[in-house]
Amino acid sequence: MKNWKKFSFVLVLCTLGLVSYFLLNFDSRDVQNFAFAQNSSITIITLTNDNILLSEGGYSITPDPYKMTGTLTIKDNSSLDSEKDNNGIITVSGVKNGNYTVNQIGIPSGYSLDKFSKIIEIKDSSAVASFTNNPETIDSDRNNSIRNITYTAKFVCGSVFGDEGPVRPGHYDTDISIFNKQNFPIEILWNVVINDGASSNSILKNLDEETSTTIVCKQMRDLLGLGHNNEKLVEGFAIIRIQLDSMLGTEDSKILRNISKDEINLLDVQVFYTANALPTLPHEVILDKISFYIIQDGSGLIPKEIIRKPLDVTMPSELNKISNTETRIKNILAEKYNLPSEDLTKVVLRIKDVSVGVGALVDDHAISLHVVNPQAGS
Repeated sequence: MKNWKKFSFVLVLCTLGLVSYFLLNFDSRDVQNFAFAQNSSITIITLTNDNILLSEGGYSITPDPYKMTGTLTIKDNSSLDSEKDNNGIITVSGVKNGNYTVNQIGIPSGYSLDKFSKIIEIKDSSAVASFTNNPETIDSDRNNSIRNITYTAKFVCGSVFGDEGPVRPGHYDTDISIFNKQNFPIEILWNVVINDGASSNSILKNLDEETSTTIVCKQMRDLLGLGHNNEKLVEGFAIIRIQLDSMLGTEDSKILRNISKDEINLLDVQVFYTANALPTLPHEVILDKISFYIIQDGSGLIPKEIIRKPLDVTMPSELNKISNTETRIKNILAEKYNLPSEDLTKVVLRIKDVSVGVGALVDDHAISLHVVNPQAGS
């Protein structure tokens, strides 16, 4: 019996030691990273110089977004690709916060590698890296120069009415603003890629010096052939590209030919997102203002200092509906002071006056702004 007590005492000491070691070495950041890893992702888009999605691309991501050490290699439609069977788009889901360098390491024969590394940041959000591949027939002396500049913007357009969508019910809009901040005209080519769908045709747009344009949901829907069906939620990416080769015949050809990687931000591209979480647009609501007294409280739960004092409450008017004003007030009191339903009969009210209040604007919306950084392609 004495030996068993000694053994139990030693076992308790060992257990306490292990618990202390765990608490001393526990890092709360691990919990944060695990919680965040459920929602964040890195999306890699592979395109030809004609804005067509290109499959079979291979990439390296440093550091490994799951281990935060070493390098992760991934190929289009591989097991780690959340966008499997969606050629040209790779999505790595559940990644941790941090800065990552993405490099293209493989591409189908007939195309040259995009040798420019893309640096992206994950900070409680998702990020996109876009790579452009040119046919190998292009003159080798020009392969090492920057031939195009790409801006990739996420868009969300349409409505969600139930729990069928990735976002809460409401109406969502995206406005992509493009400003040519140079003192010479710039020719842009833009198209859209819908999630789990094909790439659209490209639209050519000329921007004069220091002028701006915009791309809105209506234009993207028309380009995708969806018409004006705003009740369907559409998500994807708008790809805006400057083909530098097409501008080399201008008087600024020398500037563009010698452009460096640090000078590629020729445009100011900003994305404005709006979300209205109501099923209808903001509208005026008629309110009833009710003045009353609490004459008696048999429940004992309502504060004594408001008994027999003038009180008022404002609530939405129920048009074309017959309702008991006293019951509505008692329900509000029950919610505020935790009155059981059986105690509502013990509360005696006197309605002094009911008046129509001023219309109020009901709105529940959010807005956000995102600045798109350019990526260079050879």
